[in-house]
Amino acid sequence: MTGKVLVVMGSDSDWKIMESAVTTLRSFAVETDLQVASAHRAPEKVLALSSGARENGYAVIIAGAGAAAHLAGVLASKTTLPVIGVPLSGTALQGLDALYATVQMPSGVPVATVAIDGAKNAALLAIQILAVHDAPLAARLEQEKAAMLEQVEEKNQKIRNLADL
Repeated sequence: MTGKVLVVMGSDSDWKIMESAVTTLRSFAVETDLQVASAHRAPEKVLALSSGARENGYAVIIAGAGAAAHLAGVLASKTTLPVIGVPLSGTALQGLDALYATVQMPSGVPVATVAIDGAKNAALLAIQILAVHDAPLAARLEQEKAAMLEQVEEKNQKIRNLADL
């Protein structure tokens, strides 16, 4: 394996969404670590996680946070590893605030951003990053894409049968 993935959540209440990232990573046998660390309530912990991430064997960081959602940006500020932000929908603005805060990073501090509550896609993007230098992992991704195509074709045939085509 080419590295492990650090998944960070701003609060334990984010688990209901971020669990799909961890489940997806583990389904690909990607070593995963999970931390709760708030950019606002525990900034020292967030900075320590990101500044030591490479030395601790991480290759990618996934950060899920709602509301002001500065977690991914703070993590990205102290590492050269890829950071993937997952804006979460737990506020009155249904995650738009988190989306804007995550996607609108200043020049020089990139954060890849997936859809609101898109934890599974964050995991898949992390896996794709790892697969650049991991042929078996890349082959597993190819198998998953082939399975998705097969599912679409099955659904296509089902609908065509229902419509008597």
